[in-house]
Amino acid sequence: MRLQHLQLILAIAEMGTLRAAAERMNVTQPALTKALRQLEDEFGTAMVLRSPKGVRLTPAGELLAARAATALRELDRAREEVAWQMRHARARVTVGVSPAAAITLMPGALARLRARWPQVQVGVVDALYPRALTMVRAGELDLAAGPLPPDGAGQGLRVVPLFDAQQILVARAGHPLARARRLADLEQAAWVVTGPPNGPGDPAHLGFERLGLATPPVVLQCESFSTLVALMPSIDAVGIMPQGFFDQYAGRMGLIRLPIDDPLPHVTLHAVWRADAPLTAPAARLLDAMEVEARGVRAARR
Repeated sequence: MRLQHLQLILAIAEMGTLRAAAERMNVTQPALTKALRQLEDEFGTAMVLRSPKGVRLTPAGELLAARAATALRELDRAREEVAWQMRHARARVTVGVSPAAAITLMPGALARLRARWPQVQVGVVDALYPRALTMVRAGELDLAAGPLPPDGAGQGLRVVPLFDAQQILVARAGHPLARARRLADLEQAAWVVTGPPNGPGDPAHLGFERLGLATPPVVLQCESFSTLVALMPSIDAVGIMPQGFFDQYAGRMGLIRLPIDDPLPHVTLHAVWRADAPLTAPAARLLDAMEVEARGVRAARR
């Protein structure tokens, strides 16, 4: 199998017709058809299904396309890293971060990286699990920093704990329950979930059941904390967020911290990357900088 075969299967998946795929690859349609036949002969199964509307991948073709996309991304990274090692050419690192990681780790980590490796370009993506883990596995992110699902990161990933983020409860200024001091006082409150169900932003993990209380109703689900802080000042609902995010932004957006005496959970933030592929040198340097920043966070809290 040649590199062209990997590019072929992805072109077919994206374009939907052999003619369009051939144009994308700048080859003739007979040449593309011949290469496709070679690929199917090698694997012993059909890779595409033809119809009057075009072509689509078979289940085997879809499996190969997923692997092909990852393989081609790794080759691109290898070329980039070799060029960087030989000529100190510009390199790129893409990292997915949770809100707590973005606020607490990334400013200092990026400053450290920029001071020592100014030719490295960093792409920062807002990403919580499960999206962050999916993107790391697919090679769309070099690494991610944030919380993990309750059952862990799963197979195929390397995980390093960074620091614990304190969770707090917030509401709009003037909320009827602004002075609530116990979770029991919030049993009937309306709640906002931020991020994935059963994640750090879901009230289900606060321990209402352990206190013999019903899990409170959810009236709004937000994918991001930026949406949360934009909407919560106008509704009577309670939400969960990392204290660092509140200190940096939410307090200026008309939100207040509820003075809850019951213990609230900490969430451990981790760095995550693929176990089956080494980090590029620039990505490894960024990880080093993030770990230095995390040590500073832990030391400041002692």
